[in-house]
Amino acid sequence: QLQLVESGGGLVQPGGSLRLSCVVSGFTLDYYTIGWFRRAPGKEREGVSCISSSGGSTYYTDSVKGRFTISRDNAKNTVYLQMNSLKPEDTADYYCAADRRRDVQAMCVMPGFQSSWGKGTLVTVSS
Repeated sequence: QLQLVESGGGLVQPGGSLRLSCVVSGFTLDYYTIGWFRRAPGKEREGVSCISSSGGSTYYTDSVKGRFTISRDNAKNTVYLQMNSLKPEDTADYYCAADRRRDVQAMCVMPGFQSSWGKGTLVTVSS
């Protein structure tokens, strides 16, 4: 059974950093596009960053460009989201998702494109 498990969330001060991890099981990560999404209180879920199966193509939403970096280690079945220069507006539940289709941008911006989801990890940016 396909599973995605997020970890690495927590409380951090503005300007701080966190690294989120998404560990997958039940399938071979090599064939999947993976994305990180977030839902802030009172807001709709948004695609934060997505990465192709090889890692050669990435997408970032404008608000995180230059601050967040997505990467993957297929040998470890893990996808990471390095988050630097965190802001209070980054506070949200963060989720990873997977799909076998290859369109990285669609993975991040099209509702319903993603076939499997994790349960999320909470990131709180506050002083």
